[in-house]
Amino acid sequence: MRIITGSARGIPLETLPGEDTRPTSDRVKEALFSMIQFEIEGRRVLDLFAGSGQLGLEALSRGAQHCVFIDSARAACDTIMANAKKAKLYDKCRISTGDYASFLRCAAGREQFDIIFLDPPYNAGYMSIALAAIAEGCLLAPGGRIVCETDNGAQPVSKRLLKDDGYHDEQVWRQVFGEKTVLREQFALLRTALYGRTRITLLAEGMEAAEK
Repeated sequence: MRIITGSARGIPLETLPGEDTRPTSDRVKEALFSMIQFEIEGRRVLDLFAGSGQLGLEALSRGAQHCVFIDSARAACDTIMANAKKAKLYDKCRISTGDYASFLRCAAGREQFDIIFLDPPYNAGYMSIALAAIAEGCLLAPGGRIVCETDNGAQPVSKRLLKDDGYHDEQVWRQVFGEKTVLREQFALLRTALYGRTRITLLAEGMEAAEK
C-alpha cells in the first residue's frame, strides 16, 4: 500500500495487522481519486473510518489543506500518525481515537468539510447512520463531496447489468442509504461505479440535484 501521487508519491504506508481493517486497493483508490481529482486542492477533509489513514493522506498529498482522521481503534490512530510522519504530512492532520457517531454529534454545527470519506466495515449498517448525522449536523460544506465505499457482493456482475442504471440505483439505495428513505432526498447521487466487488459512490448535497 502506497501513496499514489502528489507530494508524498510512492511513500509506502503501514497497514494494520489482522482482518479488522480492509485497506482500499491501489486500483480502487486510483479510480476513487479520479472522480474528485479537481476538487481536492485547498480543501478540508474528513476520513471518518480512517483505518491506516490512506485515503486522507492521499488527499493531503494531492493538495488538500487539512484532514481530520477518526477511528475507534488506538492501534489504527497510532498507524495513521506513523504514516503521516513518514509522508511528511503530519502538520496537516488531526488524529482522534473515538466512535464515529460521537464525533459527528460533537462536530455538528461546529465544523464543515469539503470532502468526506466513508469506508466503514462492510454490512455493519454504519454508512446510512453516518450520512444521516452528516446531513442533520450540516457537516458537508456547500459544494462538498462524500465518497462512499461499499460491498457489492461476491457474485460477478454481468456486462449487461454493468450498463444498467436501474441496477446501480437499486444497489446504491440498498448499500449506501439502507432503510433511511429520507437520505435519497437529502443527497444527490453524482456517480457510482464497480471495481470488482467494491462500489464507489460519489454524493453531494441534495440541493445540487434540484439545481440541475
